[in-house]
Amino acid sequence: MIHFITHNMAPLMFGGLVVFLIIGYPAAFSLAAVGLFFGLIGVELGLIRPDFLGNLTYQLYGIVSNDLLLSIPFFTLMGAILERCGLAEDLLDSIGQLFGPVRGGLSYAVIFVGAILGAITGTVAASVIAMAVIALPAMTRAGYSVRHTTGVIAASGTITQLIPPSLVLIVLADQLGRSVGDMYMGAIGPSMIQLVLFCIWVLILSIVRPQDVPALPPEQRTLHGWALWKKCLRGIIPSLALIFVVLGTIFMGLATPTEAGALGVVGAFILAAFNRTLTWPLVWQGMSSTMRITAFVVFILIGARVFSLVFQGVGGKEWIEGYLISLPGGQVGFLFFANVFIFVIAFFLDFFEIVFIVIPLLAPVAEKLGIDLIWFGVLICANVQTSFMHPPFGFALFYLRGIAPSSVKTKDIYLGAIPWLFLQIILVIILIFWPGSVTYWLDKGPKVDPATIKIDLPQIDMPQLDFSDPNKMK
Repeated sequence: MIHFITHNMAPLMFGGLVVFLIIGYPAAFSLAAVGLFFGLIGVELGLIRPDFLGNLTYQLYGIVSNDLLLSIPFFTLMGAILERCGLAEDLLDSIGQLFGPVRGGLSYAVIFVGAILGAITGTVAASVIAMAVIALPAMTRAGYSVRHTTGVIAASGTITQLIPPSLVLIVLADQLGRSVGDMYMGAIGPSMIQLVLFCIWVLILSIVRPQDVPALPPEQRTLHGWALWKKCLRGIIPSLALIFVVLGTIFMGLATPTEAGALGVVGAFILAAFNRTLTWPLVWQGMSSTMRITAFVVFILIGARVFSLVFQGVGGKEWIEGYLISLPGGQVGFLFFANVFIFVIAFFLDFFEIVFIVIPLLAPVAEKLGIDLIWFGVLICANVQTSFMHPPFGFALFYLRGIAPSSVKTKDIYLGAIPWLFLQIILVIILIFWPGSVTYWLDKGPKVDPATIKIDLPQIDMPQLDFSDPNKMK
């Protein structure tokens, strides 16, 4: 028995973590508990030295001293303020009026507003809940199909994960060891493709089943001419300006993600004041939400570092690499396994848990197989996005079910999500067969062959020293 445990510590440790997660124990404490428990067993069996666990102090210090992670509370607070300040309502109303005469006009408005709201909130839960509160009554009054309404709202909320400055892209860049700016640039192409796919589906539906996506009734079109365009510009320009301040400063190298997040918070407060909704309860709710999400992320990261350190100490890295590299098909086999595995595990784990638990195991293998980690990270992000829409486990569907009235049946929510799920699967397929959709936007820099670099050092004539005469050495 001891022999079996000694030679299978890594798979036993991974299996123990899976058992804890299936039971439903909090991920952060499961990671830390499994790590420490197997660390003590590893010391007793002589697999790791006792002083090896002393590295935990350096690991934990590395977390609290990581400047990149400081951007998480900034972006979270920015999104929490903008989610509650009434900006989304103004955007949906103005864009809905603009597309009002067109079949599916409100669907286009929900998609565009979901993209803008996702870019400034950064979390799926916030986007889905906000869009459901705002758009569900409006689309119901306009006569839209319930299934289409719930599907487009949930899908527009999941765009949040892929559109910069998404929080998940920040932590993904940290775990992959790549810059946040490159991760944002890589996500631009796929997020635009996703929006185009959604709009194409609405166009097809307006032709095939026009009764599901009717035009806005004339009595609900309250704005016309310059008044309509003035309201649209009033709602869109401040949002786009804030997005430019946040992303533009990062892309141009003028600010780090943390500094850009701080600018975003200032901009969020200005927009809330501009909308005359900047109140103390609003600020308090934003700070409370920020505190919960930041604590959630940091505790998961601490637990993941404990687990990862011990897992590597008992040979887990070599076990994972040996298993995945030996898969048939090389890169293709690895990508197939990784995407299927993450697609399934995303039914049960939040994206942050996947990033901190699974990605550190897959990233070294992907790099060893010659896979571009920016492309790999964006692909994983798009893959998890599909799981958020997959009935009956999709998190976006859970959020929507919690906010939708009882008159909306759960069956309609699940069936309404299926077309949008296939659109997201199409995006994953496009990314796999067209890596340029991600890498095209990256700054590859000048190509220099290290073998051609020659450095000539100048020859310096040193003075001759006569060691035979001590007086000359003084």
